[in-house]
Amino acid sequence: MPTVYIKTYGCQMNERDSESVAARLVAKGYTLAESEVGADVVLLNTCSVRDFAEQKALGKMATVAGRARKRGPVPVLGFLGCMAQSRGQELIDRLPDVDLVVGTQKAHHIADHLDAILAGRKDKIVDTGEEAGSQSEIREHLFAGSGPRAVTAFVSIMQGCNQHCTFCIVPSTRGMERSRSIEEIVTECRGLVERGVREVTLLGQIVTSYGRREIGVKDGRSAFVQLIEAVHEIDGLQRVRFTSPHPKGYGDDLIEAFGRLPKLVESAHLPVQSGNDRLLKAMHRGYTRERYLEIIRKLRAVQPDIGLSTDLIVGFPGETDAEFEESVTLCREVRFDQVYLFKYSPRRDTPAAVMPDQVPQEVIESRHARLLEIINGIAAERYQAEVGKRLQILVEGPSRRNPATFEGRTRSNKIVIFDGSERHRGELLDVRIERAGSFTLYGDPMVVGLDAEPDSPEAALPSGVPQIPVPLSA
Repeated sequence: MPTVYIKTYGCQMNERDSESVAARLVAKGYTLAESEVGADVVLLNTCSVRDFAEQKALGKMATVAGRARKRGPVPVLGFLGCMAQSRGQELIDRLPDVDLVVGTQKAHHIADHLDAILAGRKDKIVDTGEEAGSQSEIREHLFAGSGPRAVTAFVSIMQGCNQHCTFCIVPSTRGMERSRSIEEIVTECRGLVERGVREVTLLGQIVTSYGRREIGVKDGRSAFVQLIEAVHEIDGLQRVRFTSPHPKGYGDDLIEAFGRLPKLVESAHLPVQSGNDRLLKAMHRGYTRERYLEIIRKLRAVQPDIGLSTDLIVGFPGETDAEFEESVTLCREVRFDQVYLFKYSPRRDTPAAVMPDQVPQEVIESRHARLLEIINGIAAERYQAEVGKRLQILVEGPSRRNPATFEGRTRSNKIVIFDGSERHRGELLDVRIERAGSFTLYGDPMVVGLDAEPDSPEAALPSGVPQIPVPLSA
């Protein structure tokens, strides 16, 4: 059967889409290739959030096509994802070697499209239309025969976005919000747990908007909190995360859930984009700096050690030096564990692209470099503060940088490297943090239960969240 190579650009949504596409292809007899060299099919799952991501994908495809023409035979080449949705036929016009362009609501048809192309029934296929119910098609997970069992998994709970931030192209590439049912999501999560998954991340463009129209508020709890509660009840599931939310979705019911539901980990990615109110209004974000800080204060009141990350844009049209400084002071006040810092780049068909007073690129570069140095310094201090602490990690497998060691993730979403073995995969393990690196902690395993401090989060976990003893030599 044909071999297929899939390369993914962009966010976790794209990662999850690629996983679902791969699972469908394997189910039809395709074999996954480790690289594009020699593969019968090469698919690039693309991102449109930044111009750099689009140019990277276009450059990669041109390179693959050029090399294939020299070596032969030329594989079937395809784009999927947000850039495919946005550009459609334009991609084939620009790169004639491309055979397949599939939009964000049609990824579940890729196997059929490839079959048609490989059998000679079709030459070029562009499929970017809307499809009702497509949000329920992203449910396949590739585990069997793909290596060691997965400990964590993304679960797509919705598609689309209704926010229409003025800098963002996503509403036009992902469509309007469409949510899956709670029952359907719980069934998927339960199946994952039966296959060895111990942590799920609920995934959506704006997860806090989940089910607002389809499900609504019940007993004072949003549809999203109702979903978290339902997933929380699954036996054998140890942790629940979610991404990416919107500050507008952080009602008191969600904040309270962090203190009430022990499987909901102490970690929140809370995109702010700017620390200045005028820019937040121009971005169409729907909150102020003070409201954002109020959410942070409430979260830390419920979970003082919560891990916080955010997204920030520098160089949004019209951003002055003084307004940029408000982003700097926000970072210093909140002291995030991690900041995903972006240089503004205009996206076509977005309001910000035609706003006056576009910031010169050299100014954007300068602001980016300055703020990056500040936020990295703050993060280094926060990671260093973990040294000497006892933390619980979920062991995910060998370290991606050094397979001779193993890695796990704390409840606050920090990676911990330790000397372990395959038998630790999927275990909740207590480690004592010995040192901190760049966005990485290094720890030694401990014998659980012998020296837990009574007021530590791990000691307070209920019996429903198991802790597994391991020897000191592990």
